[in-house]
Amino acid sequence: QVQLVESGGGLVQAGGSLRLSCATSGLTFSDYTMGWFRQAPGKERDFVSAINLSGRLYYADSVKGRFTISRDKVKSTVSLQMNSLKPEDTAVYYCAAFTGGSLYSANAYGYWGQGTQVTVSS
Repeated sequence: QVQLVESGGGLVQAGGSLRLSCATSGLTFSDYTMGWFRQAPGKERDFVSAINLSGRLYYADSVKGRFTISRDKVKSTVSLQMNSLKPEDTAVYYCAAFTGGSLYSANAYGYWGQGTQVTVSS
């Protein structure tokens, strides 16, 4: 049974930082490109970042220069370091494993975590 479990969300003031982590189990971690998405209330689930098997990094324009994705092959985890947070970063953040399609589309990810809330106050 595949499980992705996010942690590290919380409430932070604008300009602050948070580090999200996603622990995976039940899948061969080294076989999957991993991604982060976020969903604000009443909005679609949007791509944030991804890291492929060779370590190539992908970011949404809105987070470039502020967020950094990384993966730990030993621990089978993927992390998202978020700096210089803004109120518009407020959302539920989801970790996901890519299973095919467009890297930037939520439909391309077949395994999802339950999400972790990030709230940035102004």
